[in-house]
Amino acid sequence: MSTPSAAATASSAQASGAARLLQRQLKEMHTSSDLSGISVGLAKESNVFEWEVILMINDDCKYYGGKFQHFLFQIIALDIDIKPRKIPRSGIANIQRNTGAYFRALMTFPPEYPHLPPKIVFQNPVPFHPNIYPNGELCISILHPPEEDKYGYESAAERWSPVQTPETILLSVLSLFNEPNDESPANLDAAKLLRAEREGGPKEFRKRVRKCVRESLGED
Repeated sequence: MSTPSAAATASSAQASGAARLLQRQLKEMHTSSDLSGISVGLAKESNVFEWEVILMINDDCKYYGGKFQHFLFQIIALDIDIKPRKIPRSGIANIQRNTGAYFRALMTFPPEYPHLPPKIVFQNPVPFHPNIYPNGELCISILHPPEEDKYGYESAAERWSPVQTPETILLSVLSLFNEPNDESPANLDAAKLLRAEREGGPKEFRKRVRKCVRESLGED
């Protein structure tokens, strides 16, 4: 039977291992040339467990696309805080190549990472999306704990696995903007409007999303 001090030592060692892994993964993402639309950095210099994420949605995204000229203008006019320590040079290039909505989020990793998943919470303006709670928290299968779903909606294979990385997670999030999932939604209103539009009903979902996109660009 382990003593409290032994358990604390094991927990500290686990957190240290997670910190080293996150530092390496952050560096890999900063040097990657294949992450169009994604920029990441530390929310606070001293805390590798909390990342600031910027997702830039391409213009060809059906619902969340935008206009390049407006986007670039707003970056200049609003003097958005793009600091080299947070957004690497490759990230600034991504901003100029992408043309849609501009969403910020916090990605928080537990000390048990990669055995347990991080949590992603979008900052204001929170995207109007079936898979994002109104408070900004993202709901996606790969970020659910690695256990059987007691409600039977997901298999264990669909949920978190330690093989996932921040890069694969954020690529999946970008895909979710291209293909919103209206099944078992986090935002019931968004799912209802999306489903109605897909069935030929009023384009209310599109209107709500466009408003959200304009807000993300500082136009509303």
